[in-house]
Amino acid sequence: MMTSLRNTMASLTVGLVALGSGPLLAEKEAPFRIMTLDPGHFHAALVQKSMYPEISPEVHVYAPASPDLDLHLARIEGFNQRSENPTQWKTTVHKSQDSLASMLKEKSGNLVVLAGDNSKKTDNILASVRAGLNVLADKPMVITPDGMQKLREAFQLAEKNNVLLYDIMTERHEITTMLQRELSQIPELYGKQEAGTPEKPAVTKESVHHYFKYVSGKALKRPPWFFDVKAEGEGIVDVTTHLVDLIQWECFPNQTLKQEQVNMLKARTWPTALSLAQFSKATGLDSFPASLNPYLTDKKVLEVDCNGEMIYTLNGVHCKVSVIWNFEAPKGAKDTHYSLMQGSQCALVIRQGAEQGYKPSLYIEPTSKEQNLQSQVDAAIAKLQGQWPGVSSKKTNTGWQVIIPDQYKIGHEGHFAQVTQKYLKYLQDGKLPEWEVPNMLVKYQTIMDAYTMSRKK
Repeated sequence: MMTSLRNTMASLTVGLVALGSGPLLAEKEAPFRIMTLDPGHFHAALVQKSMYPEISPEVHVYAPASPDLDLHLARIEGFNQRSENPTQWKTTVHKSQDSLASMLKEKSGNLVVLAGDNSKKTDNILASVRAGLNVLADKPMVITPDGMQKLREAFQLAEKNNVLLYDIMTERHEITTMLQRELSQIPELYGKQEAGTPEKPAVTKESVHHYFKYVSGKALKRPPWFFDVKAEGEGIVDVTTHLVDLIQWECFPNQTLKQEQVNMLKARTWPTALSLAQFSKATGLDSFPASLNPYLTDKKVLEVDCNGEMIYTLNGVHCKVSVIWNFEAPKGAKDTHYSLMQGSQCALVIRQGAEQGYKPSLYIEPTSKEQNLQSQVDAAIAKLQGQWPGVSSKKTNTGWQVIIPDQYKIGHEGHFAQVTQKYLKYLQDGKLPEWEVPNMLVKYQTIMDAYTMSRKK
């Protein structure tokens, strides 16, 4: 697989290579050049918060003239102008009402970055891989069941055309999640994975997000379409992508999953109400656009179906995923995450509330007070120290807290570079891990199953 890409990588060390019908890359120049398509979400810019030796500093952006484009370019320029480790991106903007057609015609690069209006994303993915382009896409890749067949076709075409299609799963690089996964794979400590029940799932992932927040030290300005569930997607298909992915990645690491291992039990959605003042603070607009009229109440309050919850079994394990959107976090707080994995001997819990200073913290909690797991905890921590020197533990009233040095706390924005670096390695290897594509499809089908069930009375 990916023979043509490996040949391309080799040829770049000795001469020139053509990128589709686009310009030639000079000798020894980076083998990958980004084309950013319709950057409507700030995640498109965060991919470029760092430089990569494998990626050319020349980036081509294809989009219609819009405030979204202006914000994206301002973020990139902010990275270039920052005092500490400034980037050196050179951006060429191609303004077009049909940005996809312009990009496919010119092919100024060989790596498409997608982060924007999710209603267009599946079609943009499919068109890009059909044209022989690698795609790094922000979540979600699909927001309604009608798009699943297109996504399946996209992965088939990606394999046929020797390109890689990958979604940006930043949360796999969050340190408490990584250590939770590692500890769950130590049976002497964790025991066996419990199955749980629908009323008390053995694995729970809950995420709280906020419409108004700060990114890179500046107030984030949301585009108005972000509040339109037909464009952004409902809560049950958006942020849940990360949570369903983490359940698969943590509970069944490096295993290829099948859709018949998933059984959706319950799913629901509910709205968050926003006043005009709140909407204005988040977007900078002084009125609701006409596109949001279907979501306005008689009292001119915007109701967004951004909250979602699902309960399902994966390979017999009862799992719960929940996403909540509030307008603004309490002072000093940020987006928060709660995660529970229940083993036969202990629970591994990530909390991020006021008690933790709104910073994710990992706990080991025995299933009963009679259990003495001190020696198992000591051995597990010693094992972690092989890869993460400095990690330790301290006793709490309910068990132990895993103490993690600050050097491993990269933060959400920093995880985009980690995902991109891993993706670049896969490109250089010419393939994804064998389990990645099947599990991405299981992930998105699981979410679409929840979407469908949420509509049943």
